[in-house]
Order: sequence, then C-alpha cells, then structure tokens
Amino acid sequence: MENFVVISGCSSGGKSTLLAELARRGHAVVEEPGRRIVAAELASNGNALPWVDPEAFIRRAIAMALADRDGKSGPGLVFFDRGLVDAASALTEMTGEPWLSTLGEAHRYHGRVFMVPPWAEIYVTDPERRHGRAEAIVEYERLQRDYVAMGYELVVIPKTPVSERADFVLGTLGVKKLL
Repeated sequence: MENFVVISGCSSGGKSTLLAELARRGHAVVEEPGRRIVAAELASNGNALPWVDPEAFIRRAIAMALADRDGKSGPGLVFFDRGLVDAASALTEMTGEPWLSTLGEAHRYHGRVFMVPPWAEIYVTDPERRHGRAEAIVEYERLQRDYVAMGYELVVIPKTPVSERADFVLGTLGVKKLL
C-alpha cells in the first residue's frame, strides 16, 4: 500500500527514535515486531527469542508483520519500524525457504523504503538487542540487497538529529512541513 512506509536498516541506527518523532508529529506508527516479541517472550519466559530459537522468533515476526498490515487502514501515512520484508528476508536467509518470492503485490509497501545506516556513535546493545554491531551491519547489507531485489527504491536517512531525520523523511515523501 502506498501509504505504508517502512523504515528499516541497521539495528540501533535510530529507527525507534525516528518513529517516536513521527508519532509526536501526529503520524500513525507501528512498532518493530521483533522488539514486541522479545518483550513478550521475556515476560512469559518464552523461547521464541532470537538467541534461543531464532526460527520461531522470525516466524512470529512474520505473523505479527502480517497482522500489523491488516490492522492499519484508512488515509494518511503509516510508518512501520521494520516490516514483513525484513522478517521474510531473515527467514529466507536462515532456512532457504523462498519467503521473499512469495510476497506479491498484496504485501507491498510504499515504493520508497527508508534505511537507517550503521551509526557507530549511537549503537548500543540492551536486554532486548543482544547481537553485536558486526551482525547488525551484515543484516543491513542483506536488507538492502533484498529490498532492491524486490523493486523498492532505497533512501538512506542521513545521520543527523532526529528532528532533521523526520523532516528528511517527510520531505522526501512530499509531506509539507507544518508551521
């Protein structure tokens, strides 16, 4: 859907902070499936965690991304912190299953996907993000490859303060800045 805009890219690159700024400005946002799954699994002592059962984690992320898409409709932009392509890319990489090739027009997002690049100065791990920066960079490169292969135009978000990043995203989409 042309109003579903994905912000993807490197882990700990500032996606969630950018989404919070877009929400503050009145735009609809959808939080990253992975973070929500990890929080729920940690709270319930579950096993669908990327460091315990990564395949179960990714399959849950796909299901959640599909539900997120189904749960959003109407006018206006909806910004997704990652999306279905991110999860399908991970599962294809892990298992060889052709998930990416099964995503047809019904599962499209806006033609431009915004990518946050690796940013060493802000990279951190936490109880929900335990992988290192090297793994995050490999993931970023895989996502770039897979989004391009699926026909998306990638727009790299500059490493600037969050308000400028939000202005950049909205400006690129042709959203006029409010006074």
